[in-house]
Amino acid sequence: MFLDKTIRDNKSLIQCAFTLHQEGRISPDTYILDLDRIRKNAQMMLEEAKEQGIRLFFMTKQFGRNPLVAKMLMDMGFDGAVVVDYREAEIMIRNGIPIGNVGHLVQIPKQKLSRIIASRPYTITVYSLEKLGEINEAAKELGLVQEVTLRVIGEKDFLYPGQYGGFRLEELKDVVKKTRDLLHISISGVTSFPCFLYSEETKEVYRTNNLASVIEAKRILEDLGLKIVHVNLPSSTSTRTIRDIKDAGGTHGEPGHGLTGTTPYHKDHEGAEVPAMAYVSEISHNLEGLSYAYGGGYYARSKVKNAVVGTTPENMEITPVIAPPADNIDYYITLVGNRKVSDTVVMAFRSQIFVTRSHVAVVRGISTGNYEIAGIYDAQGNALAEGTN
Repeated sequence: MFLDKTIRDNKSLIQCAFTLHQEGRISPDTYILDLDRIRKNAQMMLEEAKEQGIRLFFMTKQFGRNPLVAKMLMDMGFDGAVVVDYREAEIMIRNGIPIGNVGHLVQIPKQKLSRIIASRPYTITVYSLEKLGEINEAAKELGLVQEVTLRVIGEKDFLYPGQYGGFRLEELKDVVKKTRDLLHISISGVTSFPCFLYSEETKEVYRTNNLASVIEAKRILEDLGLKIVHVNLPSSTSTRTIRDIKDAGGTHGEPGHGLTGTTPYHKDHEGAEVPAMAYVSEISHNLEGLSYAYGGGYYARSKVKNAVVGTTPENMEITPVIAPPADNIDYYITLVGNRKVSDTVVMAFRSQIFVTRSHVAVVRGISTGNYEIAGIYDAQGNALAEGTN
């Protein structure tokens, strides 16, 4: 999906991928993160966010919940991590990364609430009255008041399968009434997902009905006497969309793929961010006119189309990829044509590393050719190897 653009705009990353694999410094099924390029992408977003008065929580699931990248982003001035589930929250807590938003997209199980609330997240996104009650009790035991954000749903809103949950707009008045006596929570935010999406037809980012529901929810809650200070409008966040968040009435964005220059917008536009991530594999074997590369990092919505195969960028060949069916395990990724066994395979596609079994190599100095592996991690952000020169 992003291979052509990566070759054009960050060919040093392709060179790095071939070199590290051919030298045996990384294994097949490894994502390489260009740390210096991620920093530059992030800096552009921070500057735009400051100009527009928007706060940014960074999302790490796409690049493997990586704590090294997260610490760099915190040092740069981001307001914390948005963690999509309780396990990601635990990883951030263990690595000393402040949590900005937790509970969206996955609610926090009851037994995990105390530890996560004790870490003092900026806000917890909530889908139900029952969970509001549990958060209140956990915060009471800790002697805290926890800020919460309501995920809201309008009549015409779109939710992805596997992500259903939230409060209907017509329920909000009753929610406020039933939570008046919960003294250890403060309803101060509203959100939904997705609020922005990219259109393959128009090649532009557009506002969804969900966004309108968030703004209507803010009005309803403020008419009921609440002070709503967190209007979170996630999806497709990048330098290009930060002004859109402000213009729509938002206060917060959540860049994930924007940090690696791999939102759908970046595929078709010369956006500010440059691709900063590549996937590396190796030819395992050939059979009947097809070659097979080691898998493990495939994501069903990656839209992968091509790979480059060879030993160096000078002799690499572009090869069509036959993506594994979504209902099969990606033991191998199929390429058209016979290729030399053990040659390097490099791809660049839309990732969700946290749902894979991949390794992640965080690399400095890619643009200079002086590669420093800052660390190698698993797909959940656990260190596997210290940095090496």
